[in-house]
Amino acid sequence: MDINKEYAAHQDALMRADNSVCNDDRRAHLARASSIAGRIGAFQRELGAAAACAWSMAQVSAAVRA
Repeated sequence: MDINKEYAAHQDALMRADNSVCNDDRRAHLARASSIAGRIGAFQRELGAAAACAWSMAQVSAAVRA
């Protein structure tokens, strides 16, 4: 996994969600961000990375906001 590419895609999805004028588009971008966060978190957990907890929480937060 190219973790930097995933981080960039996650940030892009969040920025697109923030700039969306349509609620359906906003939800779709947030769902994409949540999916990416899940992949990042799983990758980090496999490595035993401490940051995995933060990504898990980000995924939960995004789901609650949607």
